[in-house]
Amino acid sequence: TSGGVTTIKFDRPEKFNALSLPMYRGISKSLRAAAADKSCQIVVLTGEGKFYSAGNDLSSFSENMPPGGLAEISQIGKEICEELIKFPKPLIAAVNGPAIGIPVTTLGLCDLVYCTDNATFKTPFVSLGQSPEGCSSYMFPRIMGFAKANEMLLTERQITAQEACEVGLVTRVFPLDTFRDEVDKVVQHMATLPPQSMVISKSLIRHEQINKLLEVNARECKTLRERWLSDECMTAVMNFLSRKKK
Repeated sequence: TSGGVTTIKFDRPEKFNALSLPMYRGISKSLRAAAADKSCQIVVLTGEGKFYSAGNDLSSFSENMPPGGLAEISQIGKEICEELIKFPKPLIAAVNGPAIGIPVTTLGLCDLVYCTDNATFKTPFVSLGQSPEGCSSYMFPRIMGFAKANEMLLTERQITAQEACEVGLVTRVFPLDTFRDEVDKVVQHMATLPPQSMVISKSLIRHEQINKLLEVNARECKTLRERWLSDECMTAVMNFLSRKKK
């Protein structure tokens, strides 16, 4: 934390910041710490290097299965979404490049989303035999309407930064070469504002959604566990991993 701002970074650039189980645990721990830290007024989520995040590292999951198996993986995913849903302070996503999967779906749980002009957004759940996560089954239709949400979640169409801004998933788009400076201006301005006023304002804005989002998150995670055990999902994931090894 510096100057009232805590930055949580997806820092695995050699894997396009793909999320491993230790990263999930670390992000949840960092969010809890930031929520309790009185010196922290704002949290910024961002990626290291050219990618925001390539989503879940399925090969890492399969090679490092936790003792609790798929149920434990599901619980870890459920907990990080719960932390995002309940986070009391302003939460900013600084999307510094392409984003895939849960780093896209959880943007609906952030308060402000800024992205580079070369960022892209894709949610390839159906082709992996899976289902929406990160509360996107609820938030995406609310943000962008059913037609655009269905196009992202059912057809897996990748959208551009400008399209994401037009449908309301992204707050503003900045040129890649000035992105960090532009986001920093916003963040530094917010850091000068009365922190308790921001917390109270966020609470009022999000009040009616919190219980609903916790319910949606639990339902999505339960459905995902069921999908992971299906022949359809197992076959799709095995085919995906075999293609990656070639």
